[in-house]
Amino acid sequence: MTENRTAPRRQDRTARLAACLAGLMLALSAVACSSLVNVDQPVSLIEPAKQQETKPAVQREHRRILAAYGGPYYDPQLEKRINAMVERLVAASEHPDQRYRVTILNSPAINAFALPPGQLYITRGLIGLANDGSELASVLAHEMAHVIANHAAIRENEARRAALVASATAESLADTPNAALAIAKQKLALASFSRAQEFEADAIGVGIATRAGYDPHGAARFLTSMGRFAGLRSASGVDPRSIDFLSSHPATPERIENAEKIARQHESGARDEEFLSALNGLVYGEDPIEGFVRGRRFLHPRHGFAFTAPEGFKLENTAQAVLGTKEGGNQALRLDIVHLEAAPSLVTYLNSGWIDNIEPGSVKELVIGGYPAVTASAKGDQWWFRLFLIQRGKEVFRFIYATKKKTAEIDRRFRESIGTFRRLSLSEAASAKPLRLKIVTVAPGDTVERLASRMALIDRQVERFRILNGLNPGEQVKPGERVKLVVE
Repeated sequence: MTENRTAPRRQDRTARLAACLAGLMLALSAVACSSLVNVDQPVSLIEPAKQQETKPAVQREHRRILAAYGGPYYDPQLEKRINAMVERLVAASEHPDQRYRVTILNSPAINAFALPPGQLYITRGLIGLANDGSELASVLAHEMAHVIANHAAIRENEARRAALVASATAESLADTPNAALAIAKQKLALASFSRAQEFEADAIGVGIATRAGYDPHGAARFLTSMGRFAGLRSASGVDPRSIDFLSSHPATPERIENAEKIARQHESGARDEEFLSALNGLVYGEDPIEGFVRGRRFLHPRHGFAFTAPEGFKLENTAQAVLGTKEGGNQALRLDIVHLEAAPSLVTYLNSGWIDNIEPGSVKELVIGGYPAVTASAKGDQWWFRLFLIQRGKEVFRFIYATKKKTAEIDRRFRESIGTFRRLSLSEAASAKPLRLKIVTVAPGDTVERLASRMALIDRQVERFRILNGLNPGEQVKPGERVKLVVE
């Protein structure tokens, strides 16, 4: 979670609370989608033929990506290995004169994408999920295929055309049922077009990787791991792929089947299992510099605070906020930090338009963790909110707890949670270290369960170990194999 350096602007005052909660839930969904499904989304819509005139736009997009994904991740040896992999892929591609620049992003998300001039982005979370060089090569080759096929510019044109059609339809048909139907058809057409792009990029990418000497089945193996990781990480218990069937990316089983079909058309290559050596010491999960989750606890060494979510909550740390949901989806929370240049009183700030529909008489001043604070409640159409603002100098910590069913017991749990907000001691802040991957060799007598018990993870250790190491349910490790553990 990073700090917002500016005060929030006033939003549309119609249903701000509903929008706030919707944003919270959509943010959780977006984390799931971008981290677990959209492995191949080209995020820039810039046409390669206009590289010179669009250079500032590319630079702006580059800065946006760095801000959204925790900045660059520095590991000279890993960078050297990935750059060598890209050079090998480029030499085997349809455009061996194309040049690419790879940026490793300091994010636990499972994601990769490309800017058309040839900038490739890959998160350390995705790198850590790969179990051999062929799997990572399949992702890089897929992104190169998007650049080679000029998909970004094509997608931009389709999106622009769909927007124009939707606008014209809305004006001509107003609020008739036919308008909604026409717009829905346009969305379906655009989604189908995007799926076609993904299948085309899969075909091109597998061909590039195979010609470069990598195993063509690497793509299918990695997509399988990605799909299983998606189910594990879904904070609400709902598969994020089912949230929007108009997603521009096809469902993982469909991608796997397609990737396997393509792979069977090529001769098998090497898996490059030596790649695991490059993952030893790779940061796993959140980087403490932006705070990290430990079960229901969230700690932020740089900002020097910690708090614990209510019982039953699962937390996700994103670049914008800490988000939490309770199993069943009937309760949620959000924490972010804003920096106010002019530090008004918390009551003034609360009433400045940050949130609407505050219940009369609910605003109370109090002290939380030794800092001045204020609380209030607010009511939306379907949700009830308990709000807390905590002020430390010009920093304001904004907590929003939400529930679909208001009870005194639920409100008490929210208050108990905010009561855990505290200042980290200097020794606590200094000792906060990230989790890292450790590559170990399976010894005689080792089992999946025994190895998983050595991992520094809170829950579902066996399942996490299997997914992290590409092991199917029931599959066992063999002496002499090398596997990944997560350690402190």
